[in-house]
Amino acid sequence: MKRTLAFGGLVATAGLLAAGLAAPAQATPQDVASDALATNGIAAWSTAAYWFNNAYANLVNATPYDVETKVVAKHISKGGPAADSKPGVVPAIGDEKKTVAKSKNVNLPKTTGKVFFNGSDGRPHWCTATSVQSAYHNMVATAGHCVYDTESNAATLNNWVFVPGYYQGKTPWGIYVGKTAYTHYDYDVYEDGDRDYAFVTVYNGLKMPHDGVIAPFGPANPGAWKEVSKETFNKFPAWYRTSGFCHQSNGHYYVWAFVDAGRLGDNVGGQGLAYNQKIGQPVFVFGYPSGKHPDGNQAFTGKTLKWTYGKTFAATAPSVKAEELQAVKSSFTGEGALGSSWLLKYNNGRRLGYLNGVTIGVSDTDGNDRYDTSVSPYFDGETYGVYSAAKNNWSGSIAVPFENPLNH
Repeated sequence: MKRTLAFGGLVATAGLLAAGLAAPAQATPQDVASDALATNGIAAWSTAAYWFNNAYANLVNATPYDVETKVVAKHISKGGPAADSKPGVVPAIGDEKKTVAKSKNVNLPKTTGKVFFNGSDGRPHWCTATSVQSAYHNMVATAGHCVYDTESNAATLNNWVFVPGYYQGKTPWGIYVGKTAYTHYDYDVYEDGDRDYAFVTVYNGLKMPHDGVIAPFGPANPGAWKEVSKETFNKFPAWYRTSGFCHQSNGHYYVWAFVDAGRLGDNVGGQGLAYNQKIGQPVFVFGYPSGKHPDGNQAFTGKTLKWTYGKTFAATAPSVKAEELQAVKSSFTGEGALGSSWLLKYNNGRRLGYLNGVTIGVSDTDGNDRYDTSVSPYFDGETYGVYSAAKNNWSGSIAVPFENPLNH
């Protein structure tokens, strides 16, 4: 784990902003924790192969993450999250100089998808996440405990990838391997629920050629395989070298050539960021809820993206060490919905808005055995500081023939 000191800065205001959003903020300095996910090309390729292998079996068989999803109802009470400076926003990708176009339809954002990883149980799981604005169009936002392993002593969850628009084994814009995760130091060390959010930089996406089928090695498929040195070949883990993604013959060594899908934000866009906003404004919540209500009703499957809409209100939840939360009335069940994006000023026509929260838990507040409330950390200047520490970090492409993958 690496500690860095993040300093906030002024953000230019886009012309589309409503009057209540027009004041950029100077974020105060705060501690930011950054942790590596996949540090080089070898690690990233191995991570991608874990999810591509056996006809996407691990993606298909992954289950929704259910760690720390339920917030005890009696611990939901009206509290007082307060802005620590003036309100500010970061425009969404493509909205830096554009004005609002109005639409009456609720169009689902392309930016939302699932993050997949191995939990402390070693099994594949998923949460919801969304693409957000950054200098290199390479950043994802989700709940902190969908990145950091709060169940064991490991720093981060293994084999972490983002799949925008995921549906039943389909990866329409590719798989984006996580490079570095950023969160508030208080969450990384103390699991402070008020800081349960994470911003993750990702490499360019990877796709499988040939409609997801690994082409047999041979002269008929010269573009599907790339020759590497023996030294590079041996840097891959043993399971990878014996998988269908590697081949050796007569002293020559080959690896499967994933196709570069490009940068995340270029493919699906990226939501803006809003912080220090007034409580009581309406937000859209987009996510993949799954799991059962307390009464056993299976309201959501987690297979398709869903949305809810409501006005935020202040809340506290001591059971998750949180005194400055925001909440919204929502029927989302917790499993799978963790990390769902809370979008302020969402424009249906452009499918863009301002990320102003991420779901970290759900609660049944009226005692009828149905979840009725979702909660999120309040995004303030310290949130912006964490975002600022992550937003200017380059990731780059990993889908290249490499002799020294540690440079990629």
